[in-house]
Amino acid sequence: MKTPHFFTLIIGTEILNRRRNDKHFDFVTQELLKRGHKLTGSFIIEDDPALIVQTIRFIASQPGAVLFSFGGIGSTPDDHTRKCAAIALRDGTLHRHEEAYRIISKRIRTLDIPNGRYPLQMAELPQGAKLLENPVNKMPAFYLDDRYFFMPGFPEMSHPMVEHILGTYFDDARPMHRLTLTALCRETELIEVMEQMPKGVEFSSLPKLYSDGYRTTISVASQDKDLVEKAFVQYQRYLDEQAIPYSLNDEG
Repeated sequence: MKTPHFFTLIIGTEILNRRRNDKHFDFVTQELLKRGHKLTGSFIIEDDPALIVQTIRFIASQPGAVLFSFGGIGSTPDDHTRKCAAIALRDGTLHRHEEAYRIISKRIRTLDIPNGRYPLQMAELPQGAKLLENPVNKMPAFYLDDRYFFMPGFPEMSHPMVEHILGTYFDDARPMHRLTLTALCRETELIEVMEQMPKGVEFSSLPKLYSDGYRTTISVASQDKDLVEKAFVQYQRYLDEQAIPYSLNDEG
């Protein structure tokens, strides 16, 4: 995969109705940035099987898609993700994963978990699934095709998994170089320069209105340090020519 495009799928009605706060989005974006990647899209959806299937299929249809899915892989009636992943990415059937079954069985015996037949349902996985180690309770998560990763909704379990995934499969990106300035002008005054940004440069424009006037923060970034510096100079040159005051920002 030449250029991975990362997506998060955060599944949980309890997040949408504010009974629980999401902690996945900030964590994943920060971990990606450390490695020179960025998030392409993020979805928070309720525990609805049809919606889960449709969202997984949409993400999988994107070029170079890599999915980090959080939630719904347990054994309670509202845990639909294992079956939905099988429908969206395989033939719709679940199969007993022998290694997962062995791990879960051992855990049930060790902890003397009541109604142990229910946790064993977590060993029913889509065809070809591989396992992700759970550092907390040892109940494994799973992934498909080295790009679709399905993890628990609990951050203490899933976030170490994300770190492992990125370090194992996606640790070859170059760091992103970013330069940022804030100009005392309207955003529209800089559109002409924005239109001249070269391919390979990611830029953003954030306008704000204060009591003393307009300000626009411009940020340019690229894995090519020389390219980002040349693009940044275009803004500086234009602002100097127009006598528009600006300041350099320490962070992008």
